[in-house]
Amino acid sequence: MTLLRQSIETCILAKDGNRPHLMSHAFASDANLVMDVRTAEISFPTTVKGLTGISNTLVSQFAQRYENVYTFCIGTPPGSETTFRCDWLVCMTEKLSGAARVGFGEYEWHCRDESGLISNLKITIEEMKTLPCESGNSILAWAAKLPYPWCPRDLPLQTAPNVPATQEIARHLAGCK
Repeated sequence: MTLLRQSIETCILAKDGNRPHLMSHAFASDANLVMDVRTAEISFPTTVKGLTGISNTLVSQFAQRYENVYTFCIGTPPGSETTFRCDWLVCMTEKLSGAARVGFGEYEWHCRDESGLISNLKITIEEMKTLPCESGNSILAWAAKLPYPWCPRDLPLQTAPNVPATQEIARHLAGCK
């Protein structure tokens, strides 16, 4: 397994599982995070500097609001490259309201040296749908059956539950915009 791939998988595991202690195995201490949020359904700071800030933003603060988080990197994992882009899909629930959330966007990962630690991450959030609590069980059951964290591009569409927002996102990820 390549070091960048391992860092990406560690970041996803740390975020989804509320494990901030793992972030030092994914990010360089002076790493940068840039967020391009294109929806009003969720908010994040536009830039975060340093491992501590990134860990607080992506793991600790995120886990205060959301649970049952499944993040999928769509497509083939990176090989030996030091820069890697992939689409992503997230399914989760809000802790306070129980509402389901489904979203997608793009990750752009960079590592600057042979350590494989992430030095720069750009997260683009294209869409984040908030759905009624009743949608949660079918969305989480769907997410639990998808390969984690690397998911083939066409699989979410093939298996998406009968929830219009979810099917719309799955179509977009499959390239059927």
